[in-house]
Amino acid sequence: MAAEVYYQAIGTLQSHSHLNNFNHHQKHQNTIVRLVARDFISGNGLSRRSTNRSGQRNCTVIRSLASPTSVVDPVLSPSRSNAGDSNKKSNEAALILIRHGESLWNEKNLFTGCVDVPLSKKGIDEAIEAGKRISSIPVDVIFTSALIRAQMTAMLAMTQHRRGKVPIILHNESERARSWSQVFSEDTKKQSIPVIAAWQLNERMYGELQGLNKKETANRYGKEQVHEWRRSYDIPPPNGESLEMCAQRSVAYFRDQIEPQLLSGKNVMISAHGNSLRSIIMYLDKLTSQEVISLELSTGIPMLYIFKEGRFIRRGSPIGPSEAGVYSYSRRLALYKQKLDNMFQ
Repeated sequence: MAAEVYYQAIGTLQSHSHLNNFNHHQKHQNTIVRLVARDFISGNGLSRRSTNRSGQRNCTVIRSLASPTSVVDPVLSPSRSNAGDSNKKSNEAALILIRHGESLWNEKNLFTGCVDVPLSKKGIDEAIEAGKRISSIPVDVIFTSALIRAQMTAMLAMTQHRRGKVPIILHNESERARSWSQVFSEDTKKQSIPVIAAWQLNERMYGELQGLNKKETANRYGKEQVHEWRRSYDIPPPNGESLEMCAQRSVAYFRDQIEPQLLSGKNVMISAHGNSLRSIIMYLDKLTSQEVISLELSTGIPMLYIFKEGRFIRRGSPIGPSEAGVYSYSRRLALYKQKLDNMFQ
């Protein structure tokens, strides 16, 4: 019940954000989807799981094409000589998942859940380091939760990106917010990345555990009970959410709002939380409920997927901005990095 009331309250403050307002004044040609495709070159020594989404392709592509898309990045655009050829191939896009850096309540060993707590000094450093790891991977649109620690992580990470674009949070919570936050310079739009905040990507709501010290809670209720609340799939803490409940909202949002962007060729970064990201990875990797409860995500460590031909291919975590292996996963990523190298020589 508490979780349901929370959703209703937060929903009035943070509505679904869309890309429409960011590009409201664009000309029609900027709404054409970029079809950039390259032959896939797999990395060595990495396990992978893939998921076929072809059954959803028709309806999700239509939803994606119905709204304007962001300005085409010239670094990502195919040359005129091979543009026709690329239209005949399948889209390819990068998907980056980042769990936010350490928060001040992580530092104090408190249950945080949906309490809006900022990053600690360590968390700020983790976010900056995450940005260095993905600094040569293209990002066209960013999705974050409605919580400040995820938004701080995304913003700090993008300060390290070699492309130098500025992330701008879209405000669609009211007509005034939309009107007052419009960007009227086309040149500025081209150097910006839309950031969409959604409560559906929030951390699992921990109910009556929020704000409690984890060690003290284990002493009070017993270690086994607290472990069950934290690590089971379908058992929620008192008046809170289970992982299953968190997965229902976060995966539904991913399928409805994020997957269409990938289908249209957009490169997406998601900055969110341990449980909402575990839920999305469960969907991407087709994990069982037993497999997902043992999945651990470190704070501030990016995870890279390649989306191609309706499949998500997990490619692990980039170690650094110059790691050759990351960019050999895909010819498109390799070409993007090469263009950046040429630009900043």
